[in-house]
Amino acid sequence: MRQTWRWFGPTDRVSLSDIRQAGAQGVVTALHHVPAGMVWTRDEIAERQRQVAGPPDRPTGLTWDVVESLPVSEAIKTQTGPWREHLTAYEQSLENLAHAGISTICYNFMPVLDWTRTDLAWRVSHGGTAMRFDLIDFAAFDLHLLARPGAEADYHHETKEAARARFEMMGKDARQQLASNVLAGLPGSAERWTLDTVREQLAAYGSMDTAVLRRHHVDFLGHIVPLCERLGLRMCCHPDDPPFPLLGLPRIMSTSDDYAALFDAVDSPAAGMTLCTGSLGARPDNECAAMVRRFGPKIHFLHLRNVTRDTETVPCSFFEDEHLAGQTDMVAVIAAVLEEEARRKREGRADWEIPMRPDHGQDILDDLGRCGQPGYPAIGRLKGLAELRGVMTALSAGAPSFGLEPGVRREAVHDPG
Repeated sequence: MRQTWRWFGPTDRVSLSDIRQAGAQGVVTALHHVPAGMVWTRDEIAERQRQVAGPPDRPTGLTWDVVESLPVSEAIKTQTGPWREHLTAYEQSLENLAHAGISTICYNFMPVLDWTRTDLAWRVSHGGTAMRFDLIDFAAFDLHLLARPGAEADYHHETKEAARARFEMMGKDARQQLASNVLAGLPGSAERWTLDTVREQLAAYGSMDTAVLRRHHVDFLGHIVPLCERLGLRMCCHPDDPPFPLLGLPRIMSTSDDYAALFDAVDSPAAGMTLCTGSLGARPDNECAAMVRRFGPKIHFLHLRNVTRDTETVPCSFFEDEHLAGQTDMVAVIAAVLEEEARRKREGRADWEIPMRPDHGQDILDDLGRCGQPGYPAIGRLKGLAELRGVMTALSAGAPSFGLEPGVRREAVHDPG
């Protein structure tokens, strides 16, 4: 597994020097300042590569390994307005990335909002902070701040009553903070959402259902996959986050069956998966290690993080736990990935080593005063990468030779004694 780190460019409070010191081998980044639907030019791509590499007299030793993300515009998702022009721009961007030697491109097909959280700095027991999705807070936002028509029908009576009571307890500042948290959108993106722009985007989706959005996704890949095959590019779709419907919008990449349906419709090595254990782990019916085994050849990129759910229902509230805590068996996931890499290596696949990154992280120690990108602290991710690297090293060194079954290893990792 190639160890990478997400970097948001020169304005990121976590520097390339920090990333190198953390032990990462490569960088995951994007041209965040370029709006969706516009071309990523060769000059802009080359400039970002130069930034990652560092000056000739002080090279970082890092390379730009994965694009995250080349955003798919709302026009393409809805097939409205200038969507064909946006699609042409997307194809040109892919050609320019291939010219620069970058072959792994992460994207998502979530309508309107990217990952959604109601609290970006929720206090956890050890004193640090984590990101949290609270279903009651989200319902309060949807019903009382956004005031979305038809929202009442999407929530159980108990949830609506709890949301009303919580909203009434919030002061003006708390309500503004909740709206800001929910509308944070794509990390590092040039786009900034407001309540009014979200209402406009929701109107653009109208009554679109899951079948239509899934068809638009297949259409999108139908246009770009032949180009990707010719250029040797690997597209990898990130799951919905959280993996259940929000704001009355369809979600089409939330479960194992969703990915199976996509790969049945678009059967190409160029159409693959970003396996995000945090996004998928917010549903109790998603077993991430089993998904690695099911979709191994299609996995082009890995996001490794963990969540703890408040309930075993869908939807549910959850918070982003430590990388080896939470409810996803991270040891089993990494073991399955290492098995997949070994299989690829035996087959002679050039892409046998799968890039991974420690996704998100809790703000701890000096992170708490750094005011960095929400979810992307320096020390919290360093801790996560170190823990994941330890698991990778132990499994690669042959822990089974000590007679340990996977379940025993898992207990040893979590045993507080």
